[in-house]
Amino acid sequence: MSIRINRVYTRTGDDGTTGLVGGKRVPKDDPRIASYGEVDELNSVLGVVRALLAEAPYQGSAAAERIDGVLGFVQQELFDLGSELATPPESEYDGMIRMGVANIARLESWMDELAPDLPELKSFVLPGGGSAGAMLHVARTVCRRAERLATSLMREGACSPDAARYLNRLSDLLFVQSRWIAHATGHGEVLWQHGLEPPPPGRRQRKEPK
Repeated sequence: MSIRINRVYTRTGDDGTTGLVGGKRVPKDDPRIASYGEVDELNSVLGVVRALLAEAPYQGSAAAERIDGVLGFVQQELFDLGSELATPPESEYDGMIRMGVANIARLESWMDELAPDLPELKSFVLPGGGSAGAMLHVARTVCRRAERLATSLMREGACSPDAARYLNRLSDLLFVQSRWIAHATGHGEVLWQHGLEPPPPGRRQRKEPK
């Protein structure tokens, strides 16, 4: 595919509409626009995660390189997914890239590679575990939001079920990665403690057990 972008602004969206693949124009708050907008936001958050992995204390570590390589590939796939969501059924074309069984299976295989290194979960995990681990939790929640919007489109027959399934598995992978990088770098996880008593006034709360 040949892509040429000569300038960023076009003024064509000043009336509150934007174009889909195929040329159809819809309001900028159309569910389809919202769906691939969330995928774009997710891609941006993954960019932040990768930036954190390239800096201290993660920089150059085998753990950072392992997660970064996967996230770099996922960012490419998310751009393909965004294009798929931006294409209404009547504008689908030969050679169009779609998320499918192979993409979903690859996400599952990456989870299976990391899972043996993780301790058994005995409580819910709170966002944390170092800067990269915490940002992976942010990515996970954005991914869930994107999945909810894709599910709405799927229910209306406006997108492939595999698009929503892909986002579902990806959110699981991001959760597993957040756990894995926290343990691999020695940050540990913060677990939810049911009924935890608040710290006394004027005193800092004790550090949560790992």
